[in-house]
Amino acid sequence: METLFLVEVLQIITASSILFVWVVRYENIITEFQQYELPVWLRDLVGILKLSFAIMLLAGIYDEKFKLLGSSGLILLMLAALFTHIKVKNPFFKALPSLTLLTFSTLILLISYYA
Repeated sequence: METLFLVEVLQIITASSILFVWVVRYENIITEFQQYELPVWLRDLVGILKLSFAIMLLAGIYDEKFKLLGSSGLILLMLAALFTHIKVKNPFFKALPSLTLLTFSTLILLISYYA
């Protein structure tokens, strides 16, 4: 029971973080993608996927299949984000949010899958 509560808390924190960054602080996303010289279509695709997976995490509180799909998708996107931070030689603190969300998404997937 406590483990399931922990997973739900991680789902809410992860989804809320993504929604906050990609909706409220979207100007920062635009700036980052420009600085990294990444195309606009990629930024838009990543945004659509991240928002979709975040919503799936929230829906996953009620339906397991959404939780597994949302967390799996976010794991892939957070790995890509980490590799991008490494490629552009960002300081560690700039990669920390993607590392944290990668960790949370991995915990959500593993605990849910094996519970």
